[in-house]
Formats: sequence, C-alpha cells, structure tokens
Amino acid sequence: MGTVGMTVQAATDTRQENPEREKPWLFRTYSGHSSAVESNRLYRTNLARGQTGLSVAFDLPTQTGYDSDHPLARGEVGKVGVPVCHLGDMLTLFEGIPLEKMNTSMTINAPAAWLLSLYVAAAERQGARRDQLSGTTQNDIIKEYLSRGTYIFPPEPSLRLITDVVAFTYREIPRWNPMNVCSYHLQEAGATPQQELAYALATAITVLDRVKASGQVPGSEFGEVVGRISFFVNAGIRFVTEMCKMRAFAEMWDQICLDRYGITDEKMRRFRYGVQVNSLGLTEQQPENNVYRILLEMLAVVLSKNARARAVQLPAWNEALGLPRPWDQQWSLRLQQIVAYETDLLEFGDLFDGSPEVTRKVDALKAEASAELDRIEAMGGAVAAVESSYMKQRLVESNSRRLAAIEQGRQIVVGVNKFAEGEPSPLVGGTGSIQTVDPRAEAEQIARLAAWRDSRDPKAVAAALDALGRAAREGANIMEPSIACAHAGVTGGEWAGLLREIFGEYRAPTGVGRAQQSDHGHTLEAVRRKVDEVSDRLGRRIKMLVGKPGLDGHSNGAEQIAVRARDVGIEVVYEGIRLTPAQIVNAALEEGVHVVGLSILSGSHIPLVTEVLARMRAAGLADVPVVPGGIIPPEDEQRLLEAGCARVYTPKDYDLNGIMEDLVGIVERAEAALG
Repeated sequence: MGTVGMTVQAATDTRQENPEREKPWLFRTYSGHSSAVESNRLYRTNLARGQTGLSVAFDLPTQTGYDSDHPLARGEVGKVGVPVCHLGDMLTLFEGIPLEKMNTSMTINAPAAWLLSLYVAAAERQGARRDQLSGTTQNDIIKEYLSRGTYIFPPEPSLRLITDVVAFTYREIPRWNPMNVCSYHLQEAGATPQQELAYALATAITVLDRVKASGQVPGSEFGEVVGRISFFVNAGIRFVTEMCKMRAFAEMWDQICLDRYGITDEKMRRFRYGVQVNSLGLTEQQPENNVYRILLEMLAVVLSKNARARAVQLPAWNEALGLPRPWDQQWSLRLQQIVAYETDLLEFGDLFDGSPEVTRKVDALKAEASAELDRIEAMGGAVAAVESSYMKQRLVESNSRRLAAIEQGRQIVVGVNKFAEGEPSPLVGGTGSIQTVDPRAEAEQIARLAAWRDSRDPKAVAAALDALGRAAREGANIMEPSIACAHAGVTGGEWAGLLREIFGEYRAPTGVGRAQQSDHGHTLEAVRRKVDEVSDRLGRRIKMLVGKPGLDGHSNGAEQIAVRARDVGIEVVYEGIRLTPAQIVNAALEEGVHVVGLSILSGSHIPLVTEVLARMRAAGLADVPVVPGGIIPPEDEQRLLEAGCARVYTPKDYDLNGIMEDLVGIVERAEAALG
C-alpha cells in the first residue's frame, strides 16, 4: 500500500475509533441566593468548573415585583434566589462575566420585561451590543396562574407585556428566546404527560396568536418569531414515558407551526427546549437515592437525538432538604459531563426511530393530548381555561390521584413507602450539610437599596417613569421605556408598582373548591368518623384555615391539604397564595377556626410563622393551634415547636390521611385544654 493509501486507511481507522461527536447541550445549574455578590461568586466558580450557561434564580420579591424593603418581602429576601432591585444589582451579578459571550436563562415571568431591560442595560454598560446577546426569559404567565403563583397582573395586560417582549427581541436581540413555555411547574403541580403536552401547547398558541394579532410583527417575518419560542420541560422518573413525551412534543409542535401558522421552514418549526429534571420526586428520606433518580430523569431528555434538550439543568441530590451547597451543584454538573463526554451517546443517531413500542406510546400521548387541547380551544383558549378554573381544577385532581397512589403503595417510592429501613446517610446531618442564607443578608440588601435610591437623579427617575406610564396607557411597546428606566436607576418595585396602578392586580382561581374527590383508601372512612365524633362534641364542624403567608406561590401542598381536609369532613377556609400574617390572623378570627395550617416552601418559615404566632396571641387566639409545613430543617422544626407550634410537617410526611387524623387529635386536645 502506498503512502497515500496508508494515510487514508489511518484516517479511516481513526474515525472508526473516534467517531465524530455532536456538540453537547448547554450545561446549567439553577442558582442564586443571598446577594448579587454571593451569586456572582457562585456563577464564576461554576463556569470555571465547566458549566457552559447560566440559569439565574431570582428571589420571590424580585419575581413578584417588590423591592427588598417592601413589607411583603420580609423574610423572603435572598432565600430562593438572588435579589435584583435595580441596575446596580444586575451589574454586580454579572461582574467579570462578559454578557456578549454568555447564554443566560432567567427564570422570571410577571416582570420579565423589567429583568430583560436590566440585562440589556447591564450589557450596554459593559459595552456589548444588543444583537450579541443570547439567552432566555421564561416569561410564561399561564403556568404561573396554574402552578407557581408568581404572577402580578391580570391575564390581558400580562399577555400584552409578553407580546411586547417578543416583538422587541425578534428585532433587537435576534438570538434571544423571548418566551420559554414552561411545562416544568405543571408537572410539579400534578400534570399527567398528556396534560403537560396540552397545557404547554395551548399556552404557546395563545401567545403566538396575540403576537400575530398585535400587528407588531409583519406577516412575512412571523416565522422568525415562531422560531424563537422555546420550551422548558420537566422529566420525571418514568423515563421511557418521559422520552416518548418529548418526541410527542416535537411532533405536535411541528404540526401546529405548519398547520396553524403556515411555517414552511423546517428549522423554524423545530421544538427547542431546555429541561430541569423533576424536583418533586426528590425525597427527604434516604436522599442519596436522589442521585439515581436525577440520572434516569436526565436520560429521558438526552437519549433520543430527535427530541434532545438544548440545555439541561439538574437539581442537586439534597434539594428536598434545603438550599444545595456549591459542592452539591458541582456533583450535578459532573453527572452531565460524564454522560456527555465519557459515554458514546453523542456519536449515534436517534436510538428509537422505528421502535414499535415507542411509536405506539408517542401516538397514544399525542391523541390524548390533542383531545385535551381541543377542549381548551373550544373554551376559548388558555386564558379562558385559566379564568374558568378548568385547568387548575384538573391539575389539583391529578395531583390528588398521584398522592393517593403513593399513600396506598400503588406507586412505589423507594425509601418512602417501600424499603424505608436503611443505614443512616453519612452525607446528611450536622452543620453545613446544606447551604444557609446569612440572616444579615436581607438587612444588607435593604441598606444597599437605600444607598442606591439616594445616589440617583430624582428628575431622571421621574421622567423615565412618566415615559413608562405613557407607553403603558397608550398601548406602545413597553421595552424601550423600561430600558430607559433601568439606565435612570428605577427599581423593580417602582416599575411594577406603576404598572400595578395602570393594569391592576390579579388573584387566580385555586381549583380547590371544585376538585373532585379521589380514591383515598380505606383509612379515609375511619378519619371521617373521627371528624364527625369530635365535631359533635364541639357543637359544630371542625374548621381549618389553610394559609400561604409571604410570597411563596408553590401552592400544591396547601391545595392537597385543603382538598383532603374537605374530603374527611373538615370545613376548610383557603383563600390562595400571598397572604400577609395579618390577613391570615384576621381570617382565623373572623372565621372562628379550630386550627391554622401554614404552608411555606421558600425557607422563610421562621420569620413568617413566628409573626403569625405573635399576632394570634395579640388577637386572643393563643389557644388555636398553628401547624406549619414545608421544607423545614430539623433544627428549624425544633425552633418552631419551641415558639408554640403544635406540630411541624416536612416532605417526609406524605400520608395525608395520617396528617388529617393527627390534626383532628390536635384540635381535640386544644379544646380539652380549654376545659
């Protein structure tokens, strides 16, 4: 063989041994806490360790349009994300990170126009051009009404703000995804795969229809808008079904883009999605098992090439216990890197094309999701299905069925309802096992906010807000005035406060009142009899207030407690999310309740619960038991009991019938103590 022949043969052998690999997805971790300084340090550390994109977690005041010093922000600042009140915070958050080179995802919805404006202003201060920026704003208000609760405005003005962001970005920031249709939280709220498909696609249709009707995008350029819509999905433990769900998503979206919007460019019809795998299924019990769950759930969204995620962010193994540490996030990042770089996954085409089992499952999911989508369309679309409580009610019912299956052992959760006995984990316990937010962080953030306000030109702030108000009232696009507000030093609370005055605020339906009873097992009747017995002795039906104090909008647990309490015969008062401690105590007084249940998942349980307890004592309700529940570490559980709580529930307490029986006993003992 000649030299040329040997060279060709050597090259062929090399290709066979080292076949061409696809570029991996973006590696992200969803993170942010305490302050912009601390979060910037975390981001730079993660990027140095091989993370290839950022996913910013904002705290609840930022997500709901309040500055850090607002009364509703008390106890919430920096807890579930980073507080960003103004341009100074945004500049600090990305200090040393050139935004023109970064792909940034921001989980922000109701104030997405504002946070994107801050991001653009920060990039401009760095010297970057708008068209160099790439990333995503989640900007999905429909799922906020249904599951996560960080909405501000009513549906119509909320959709108008989304439309403005979409129209602005396709012109000014063409590499930006202006909306991330987010079915992730729908699954967390109980959605079946069919519901997740239908409700997410209904949301995308609603937004695209509004953008098309707005006249802000020429018809000839509408395909560019469709091509920038992305999705953010959840992947659960049933990874074969989840993989089939993603293939169904891709096929249904392609058909919708072609049939409904006439998009002929296949590239613009591509289903583009990022994923965070299921946090709902992570267990407090035997938390080390969560590593296996996270891996299997990730495989659901990377195995099938034709439906592979564009970006993956994994929760940490200990998120059911509290805020993960940098080491925990590194562990999740390494898992992604091992799958992408050590395995041969990226060397092959789609592994499931032609599989009859996969085809059958995908077709079944598409048929059921299409039928649900048709029902929503017949109601008038996603907004009508929100306002009528249809979608919320269906999610509450689905979640109720899921929990009942776990309670009764029909759905096995290893370490929880089966194989619960085991060796204590050496990974948990003691100090430092989870990340904690410095109690001083809130006061320091408020001080920085005050200094920022003092440093501004008040005339420039007033002029910028005046221009914003005119745009909002006259129907002009909100983005350029918002960016001008950012540069002038306006705060998020001022931006949202002005729009609250113009657009009003909204309270979404809870879905609890009309949810249908599920099969709760044989123990339900025994609890009902106990409720009847105690109610007879009291002379009236046991009455429970289920309250959500603070800004935490994750209402799934509160809803299931309310539904189950009603099903066992307890009279329930549940008014939804975002109540102040004063409102909760006032409701307890007016309704004459026997027990108050508080649901808090944001880590703000100590300040909020202790304030409720103090206000109840001041209102003469010291004899009414208070029972909080949430992601509460053991040391905080002890503090709450010492403060006067009758009982504390955490994720390990999954038996709802057992909780109901417990609550009846608490009421019975409280009444007996009164003599």
